[in-house]
Amino acid sequence: MITDLRNGRDLGADAQIGNNQLLQEVYGRGQTLHMTVLALGQSFLDGRLDWRIGRLPVGEDFHQFSCNFQNLTFCGAQPGNIVGDYWVNWPTSQWATRLKLNTTESTYVQIGAYQVNPKYVDDGYARRNGWKPDFPDGTTGVLIPLEFVWKPQFNGRAGNYKVGAWYSSAEGSDLYWDRHRQPIALSDGEPLQHSHRDGAYLSFQQKISGTGDSGATVFLNVTQADRDTSATDRQIALGVEYQGLFGRAKDSAGFAVGATHANGRAADHQRLYNQLHPADAGPVMDGNEYVAEVFYGWSPLTSVTLRPNLQYVRHPGGNRGNDNALVFGLKSSIAF
Repeated sequence: MITDLRNGRDLGADAQIGNNQLLQEVYGRGQTLHMTVLALGQSFLDGRLDWRIGRLPVGEDFHQFSCNFQNLTFCGAQPGNIVGDYWVNWPTSQWATRLKLNTTESTYVQIGAYQVNPKYVDDGYARRNGWKPDFPDGTTGVLIPLEFVWKPQFNGRAGNYKVGAWYSSAEGSDLYWDRHRQPIALSDGEPLQHSHRDGAYLSFQQKISGTGDSGATVFLNVTQADRDTSATDRQIALGVEYQGLFGRAKDSAGFAVGATHANGRAADHQRLYNQLHPADAGPVMDGNEYVAEVFYGWSPLTSVTLRPNLQYVRHPGGNRGNDNALVFGLKSSIAF
């Protein structure tokens, strides 16, 4: 069993930056105790087939990615960053099952089924029940991710290449049209409901220098969600991490750039709404939020890491009217 305890404040909200992706990836999903993993696992076919069932975050198995950076753009399973209302990453979990088949020594394919329930991502529910392995009512569908993974070795340097897609049977609200195919801003009617939501992703990681744990690893993550229902519909992140700087085996450094795209259909709705209701006009998010981050990870002890970082956010929230932001951060960890 794995639990997660969170307590703190959101720097982006306090400083009124207007950012889409969290400046502190550890913030969010309710500042409280969470039941993160409570699952059983079993292997079959001499270890080729692996099965898990229980309470699991989707990102525990699908599009699994490290969280060495502090900005959420470069942390964890990317789909959860842009469609987090139904793709649930750490620390929140839901009832789920996953099958993984090792097709060769370097390849595998896996498929899962995850409960979609809005209560799991509701902060109020998390504060009251986030630590409980309960069965809340209100389930709206099932999320089914499918992933193909290739883990080659090039001259002894490891790679990790993933291609995945997902389908959610839960309905999603259209960003522009109402139930009668009229603009919502004109009719003020109920949004058109789509019978499902979907998307796809690529994730490439490749070690390019060094031996063992030391050396440089480059990565590229690209995720595209459906444009009908996803307010943020695309995220791209590219970066490099280096382990073993200055002869210190545990020290590391990283640099990454990324972009999170605000869906133009939502912007079209907001523009029309602003024309019709100028006294109640809201911001138009029509473009990319660009983020760059650099960090240095210092490990004075094997189990302790201090990771100061510098972040720069351009067009926070995809809104060109928002001021750019320069952020100094510090991420620390203690591993037992």
